[in-house]
Amino acid sequence: MNTKKLKRRLQRIVPSGKQVVIGIPFLWLFLFFALPFFIVLKISFAEADVAIPPYTEIYTYVEQKLQVVLNLANYQLLAGDDLYISAYLGSLKMAFFSTLLCLLIGYPMAYAIASARKEMQTVLVLLIMMPTWTAILIRVYAWMGILSNNGLLNGFLMSMGLISEPLQILNTNIAVYIGVVYSYLPFMILPLYANLVKHDQSLLEAASDLGSSTFNSFWKITVPLSKNGIIAGCMLVFIPVVGEFVIPELLGGPETLMIGKVLWQEFFNNRDWPVASALAVVMLAILIVPIILFNRSQAKELEGKI
Repeated sequence: MNTKKLKRRLQRIVPSGKQVVIGIPFLWLFLFFALPFFIVLKISFAEADVAIPPYTEIYTYVEQKLQVVLNLANYQLLAGDDLYISAYLGSLKMAFFSTLLCLLIGYPMAYAIASARKEMQTVLVLLIMMPTWTAILIRVYAWMGILSNNGLLNGFLMSMGLISEPLQILNTNIAVYIGVVYSYLPFMILPLYANLVKHDQSLLEAASDLGSSTFNSFWKITVPLSKNGIIAGCMLVFIPVVGEFVIPELLGGPETLMIGKVLWQEFFNNRDWPVASALAVVMLAILIVPIILFNRSQAKELEGKI
């Protein structure tokens, strides 16, 4: 009886296989998302201090009394300072147009890969993925050499007689768009390819038999069916570009104002961790909006299939 009772107690304590499978992702999210987020959230309500770490504690426990003091001045500063508002708007603008460019360039490429022969699809996907195997810092430095006044692009245009003097491309917003689109284009192509390759080609054949043109069939059949791939690709590009720091810092100029650069300056130049943490919290709150919209669209589609 004692052995049976011990086994029952162990079964209650030791999680089952189902609990382990479900619990590991939640543990991962807690350790690498929820816990760091709450640490940053706590710092955002503190005050800057000349100390290590450079902020005050928001709670004190003295004489069996717990006191919590939340400093809202950091968030009031963000709302009242044009610099931070311009940084958020600049980041959203850069992310929006970069995502749009990636979609316009990536969709035809993904469609071409999905339409290729089976044995060629793997090769083409590898060609898309290979640049991502190199560190982004090295690839951005390469673009600095290409876009500089004495770089490959200006040298080629001048040798062809298309321009008489070098174009000022580096340290402009155009250079940032080029770097962002180049770096994040694979993240748009791969979800689109994964979606397009699953399409039933008999639908296009049936539309053609009914007299539909190639473009009309593509617009009314292929594009609607690839909606999930478009949304996934846009999210994979838009969300990280909002907080991008390396590309604007190396390729952009003084007029390139993005929240990633402002965060870096507040953390490491000004050492104002509370304001920087408030910037990060607000940025995350902005990024949650497209994630919620995506989840709602996915849920509606699943309901429609059921």
